[in-house]
Amino acid sequence: MPLQKLLCYHFIWTLAAFLVAESANVYYRYRMSRCIYSSSNISDMVYFNNYYFNKYLYIQFDSTLGRFVGFNEYGMKLAEVWNSGPLVQRERTIVDWFCKGNAQVFDSAICEKSVKPNVKLSSVTRGGGNHPAVLMCSAYEFYPPHIKVSWLRDGKLMTSEVTSTMEMADGDWYYQIHSELEYTPKTGEKISCMVEHASFNKPMIYDWDPSLPESERNKIAIGSSGLVLGIIIAAAGLIYYKKKSTGRILVPH
Repeated sequence: MPLQKLLCYHFIWTLAAFLVAESANVYYRYRMSRCIYSSSNISDMVYFNNYYFNKYLYIQFDSTLGRFVGFNEYGMKLAEVWNSGPLVQRERTIVDWFCKGNAQVFDSAICEKSVKPNVKLSSVTRGGGNHPAVLMCSAYEFYPPHIKVSWLRDGKLMTSEVTSTMEMADGDWYYQIHSELEYTPKTGEKISCMVEHASFNKPMIYDWDPSLPESERNKIAIGSSGLVLGIIIAAAGLIYYKKKSTGRILVPH
């Protein structure tokens, strides 16, 4: 079963809730039904129909038992009556027509959807670190949240000196994750970040390029040009000042 379905295969459906008020006192009586499953073919679907009074569960239908079960004196008497009537027969059929039917709609509408992550490789500077190089592989804006980020050195999986965060929710149904690698660079080696996600047909590999990205090169080029221009202007000003100074006659006061 794909990892992305683990979260989606827990489907809760509330059927009804009731509020009863008498004189100055308020009593809460409500009913909550749950359809729970974890397999991809929903074969392990179970159904619970719970009845509460002031937050206390007093009777429950359990599809694994096929009958109502009471949890106090009133609930046990009620369960005896319901189990001998047509209500229990109707409850036994809910797993097929209600739970499984809604689960299939839910899966096709939500759980099967996926969004590819935006992956970025960057170098991180740490003060007082023992390793001369620290790389970070970040994945942004992906769904579902289940993802695997690994590091490769010349195509071989690296298991040490790797730290990763958990999948973090962005608050907009998307997620992000970050993985760091501390290593000692060697000449001619290739460091790569491998990302496995439901939106990919195969693991995606991103190679680290130690050269500066274009944006950083542009910043350096602009800064260098400004420095050279400043030196030229300062030199021209100094030459002009010296020429003017040689043409002056100092008159004592």
